[in-house]
Amino acid sequence: MLTLSDKSLPALSSSLTTPRYDRSRLTAGIVHFGVGGFHRAHQAMYLDRLMNAGKAQDWAICGVGVLPSDARMKKVMDDQDCLYTLVVKNPDGSREGRVIGSIIEYLFAPEDPEAVIEKMASEEIRIVSLTVTEGGYNFHHVTGDFDADNPDVLHDLQPGAAPQTTFGLITEALARRRARGLMPFTVMSCDNIQANGHVAQKMFTAFARLKDPALGEWVANNVPFPNSMVDRITPVTAEAERAAIAEEFGINDSWPVVCEPFEQWVLEDHFNLGRPPLEEAGVQLVHDVEPYELMKLRLLNASHQGMCYFGYLAGYRYAHEVAQDDLFAQFLLDYMDKEATPTLQPVPGINLDDYKRTLIERFSNEHVKDTLTRLCAESSDRIPKWLLPVIRRNLENGGEIQRSAAIVASWARYDEGVDEQGNPIDIIDRLKEPLIAAAKLQHENPLAFVSDPDIFGDLKNSPRFVAAYLEALQDLHSGGARTALERLRLPSK
Repeated sequence: MLTLSDKSLPALSSSLTTPRYDRSRLTAGIVHFGVGGFHRAHQAMYLDRLMNAGKAQDWAICGVGVLPSDARMKKVMDDQDCLYTLVVKNPDGSREGRVIGSIIEYLFAPEDPEAVIEKMASEEIRIVSLTVTEGGYNFHHVTGDFDADNPDVLHDLQPGAAPQTTFGLITEALARRRARGLMPFTVMSCDNIQANGHVAQKMFTAFARLKDPALGEWVANNVPFPNSMVDRITPVTAEAERAAIAEEFGINDSWPVVCEPFEQWVLEDHFNLGRPPLEEAGVQLVHDVEPYELMKLRLLNASHQGMCYFGYLAGYRYAHEVAQDDLFAQFLLDYMDKEATPTLQPVPGINLDDYKRTLIERFSNEHVKDTLTRLCAESSDRIPKWLLPVIRRNLENGGEIQRSAAIVASWARYDEGVDEQGNPIDIIDRLKEPLIAAAKLQHENPLAFVSDPDIFGDLKNSPRFVAAYLEALQDLHSGGARTALERLRLPSK
């Protein structure tokens, strides 16, 4: 069995596509924070595509890990010369394997923060990109302001402290570039947050101002933060997938990535030190990303929340099981058609009816095996950004909210911590303890779960929302997920 590395590339199976470029001649132009499955199935894949076409040779990626758990990725990247296998799983069961070579270095910040800072401060780095999840931007979910009381942030604000956070590391690198007379790099967010570039700009500028007001003004006036919309379903790599790749391709890859065939990246063309020719790799470079990101957040991402809690409570464990159930699929389409779509702007070049049908097809791909546990995780970061804006807009405009309110109710029922068969549920959320405590009070106080203003704002004061929410919660308690969805198929009252 061959271990994946530069040395083993020539000996790999012919059924596995490998880099056609000389990796020894690549130089890093991008530093990326958060080298997880999505980044490796998306941004790194687009760059590998360009490199295979003989382009972007000076735009290779230096990955950075900030969390203690990233030590595992550091070891894998070091052992495999930063190579990994990307397997596209098609709906017909066919699989396409490809070795990605666009990442050429991986730095582990807890081990050597100075190396990370100096890498970004070097003139060759022109973009610093991020996939640090919704929770990585350190903003208050209702006010949207930077959380200056975060203990890690407070540490990084101390004079002379070795930075521990993404904010501290990137801001220090920008400070050094400013002191050396170098132009700042572009900070490019690739996370599922509406106006992710604007959010990143607000958060990094706020941190920089707390560190040094003059530096904060320089960041605000000189650092580009382009908005983007990214899309590709990329489930967590299961141990069985490693074994399947070993058997199919004859290689030992400690951390491969699997994904669906669909891919999309819509990016605002706002860079100050150049960029790779991403449009030649299939990226849509646009002036305004907002219509595309609202489409994705409110149709795809919110629909994921629409399927995951109801599905898990009913006994399903994979997204495809839910999407292949006609009752659940119709609920998702009704949510998209009647509640999400009316809140969207026109999306240039996109047929929304086709897009919505494609979503159900993507969710139904049984070979991807996207787990409901993944979709249910970190809901307190996701629901306020993806679903609650749909509810608020429809409350303002007199639109329908029954299905959106029911999704919130399904989350509340899920966080009681037991499914309809009596099996325990492992809640994964940074606010796990208060959410579970509130959910367990629901039989005595049905509005307990939605009473936290930091998550729900003032929704509990909306009679229309409360009526729809309580009706769905009652159905979930009395008859279960299927009963609740059956009622929602009836004409609105």
